Amino acid sequence: MTEFPQPPGTARPPVPRTAGHVVVEALAAHGVERVHVVPGESYLDVLDGLVDSGIETIVTRHEGGAAHMAEAEGKVHRRPGIAVVTRGPGAANAHVGLHTAWQDSTPMVLFVGLIPFDHRDREAFQEFDIKGWFDTGAKRVTVLDDAERASEIVAEAMFAASSGRPGPVVVGLPEDVLRHEVRTPAHPPIPVATGGMTARDVEALTRALAGAVKPLFVTGGNDWTPAAAQQLTRWLEKHRIPAVAEWRTEGTVPFDSPSHVGPIGYGRPKPTYDLLEETDLLVFVGTVPGDTLTDGFLVRQDWSRKNFLVTMDPSLRGRSGAVSYQVVAEPDVFVRDLVGIDLAVRPEWTAWTERMRGEQEAFAALPPATPADGPARVDTLMAHLVPGLPRDAVVTSGAGEHTNWVHRYFPTAGFASMLSARNGSMGYSVPSAVAASLSHPGRRVVTVAGDGEFLMDGQELATAAQYGATPLVVVVDNGEYGTIRTHQERHHPGRVSGTQLKNPDFALMARAFGGFGVRAERDVEVPGALAAALRAIDEDGTFALVHLVVEQRTRAY
Repeated sequence: MTEFPQPPGTARPPVPRTAGHVVVEALAAHGVERVHVVPGESYLDVLDGLVDSGIETIVTRHEGGAAHMAEAEGKVHRRPGIAVVTRGPGAANAHVGLHTAWQDSTPMVLFVGLIPFDHRDREAFQEFDIKGWFDTGAKRVTVLDDAERASEIVAEAMFAASSGRPGPVVVGLPEDVLRHEVRTPAHPPIPVATGGMTARDVEALTRALAGAVKPLFVTGGNDWTPAAAQQLTRWLEKHRIPAVAEWRTEGTVPFDSPSHVGPIGYGRPKPTYDLLEETDLLVFVGTVPGDTLTDGFLVRQDWSRKNFLVTMDPSLRGRSGAVSYQVVAEPDVFVRDLVGIDLAVRPEWTAWTERMRGEQEAFAALPPATPADGPARVDTLMAHLVPGLPRDAVVTSGAGEHTNWVHRYFPTAGFASMLSARNGSMGYSVPSAVAASLSHPGRRVVTVAGDGEFLMDGQELATAAQYGATPLVVVVDNGEYGTIRTHQERHHPGRVSGTQLKNPDFALMARAFGGFGVRAERDVEVPGALAAALRAIDEDGTFALVHLVVEQRTRAY
């Protein structure tokens, strides 16, 4: 049991334990349920401390997989996800997940085992400069050079990852320091400020909404609670105000809400393409108008436009275009105050919302379920998958044009029902699906991966098998890096270079890893393959993979 400081005169001397064990105790005190690791001799004392801690240790097959699992868990729980890797090569491999957490504003702590203190600056085995590597891509980089501060360092890291604009924190753990015995009392968790609307904020937003003809909310980021998302949805529906979802964050306002009018970002559907210019009031909640939303800092740059930005980041990092007003608040606290604003519904709001909602419904209508002659199609798979999904289903995806089908058709019905990498990180699909399945046992978790992306972290299917994760994995195999091919054809038509792939049988790979695998090459095979995969998950309690061999034609819109 973790000991916290007692009032003067009553404190008992803490039991001596190593700094490595204290690190684990501190994580447990912060509510950490699992850590994602690739083991290394540099942090053996932490691994020893995990044995009796009650924290589940998820042993992954690559540090990139461990980091992406931790990042996905940070999105699911709002509590920082935890990855632990070793020095040098291990730290280098984990960097991809750290960049995802940085650009996606996800709370995450990466612990890195380091060389012994007295070996430093002597080109020791696997030595590297942890601050030089990570300082520009993490909120904070700290090295535990004083064993007595182990509990404090963990508390500071968890606080830094969660406070303000969430993000990744890196903590270095020299292997000799971890073995030192300490008697320092445990450091309690540090409270995180949540902000909120002042009376002036409420007045300014009320006035702006009352004067708007075409108001539009943009939801984004990871710093939400399901309850706040539901409250916002009810408020928007009551006032007939529309909302769009930041790229790869759909679900905050459910897909079937009359106020949901589509995703917005790269590859956005035509119905939402011009929304940012058409609306006369934008309210961003949990995100800012950055590069992706503004088509490379081109859309809505006129400073005469009204943009309200609700974020806990006072610096507005990544912001593009006008700022009419900033509210410093976490989304759930902002929504708590927002629902107290009751406005008369303007007829223009209803007409504006209904027009956009109608276009979104037409866009998201499922394709015909009858298979076509010829090669397998993602349309057919979606037509058979989506109708049978439970309302609490979760979808994950990495990067590539195969994700267009996810954005268009998947029925995201609540916050954190979509987990994706907004930094475009390939290899995210399988690790994030494993993390989602372990976090939500019993829920249907689906991941859609491209053939190129799948082989970047597909080995984490071994982790799924080892720990009982049961995602449905769909691999869309068009034998190429499709997104780059699309750019290539636009800029260098007819000159295909560096994008073509020769793939293995992914269904056989799935079986080799201990799950179920099925391959569909013809469209008529798709419904049966999907049904068999879902049956394996439900009856055998295993993950399942559908290898969908499609033509080199990947765009869903």
